[in-house]
Amino acid sequence: MSTTDDRRAGGIPVATYESVQKSPDFQQLRRSYRGFAFPMTVAFLAWYMLYVLLSIFAPEFMATEVFGSINVGILLGLGQFASTALITWLYVRHANRSLDPLAEQLRHEIEEGRA
Repeated sequence: MSTTDDRRAGGIPVATYESVQKSPDFQQLRRSYRGFAFPMTVAFLAWYMLYVLLSIFAPEFMATEVFGSINVGILLGLGQFASTALITWLYVRHANRSLDPLAEQLRHEIEEGRA
């Protein structure tokens, strides 16, 4: 294999990427990401499925008027948008505090050839 085959984007050797993947810092980065993403995904999907199942199996409940012509179904539907915005905000905050500093450190180590 030629040296160009042993390099990825930016001319960084494949061995460097493999070394980084095995490093404790990278493992911590993965744990931190997964520790947020997986539970949040499960929670959101459960909340979404609850909404769908209530729509299918409890239409009377979903049609219950809360005030004026606003019913429970509309409020829960709007809650889907609100929860999506909340999850996005929580992820950005988590990334800024936990993920980005470690990713930046790893990037500098790779670029300086210390990885």
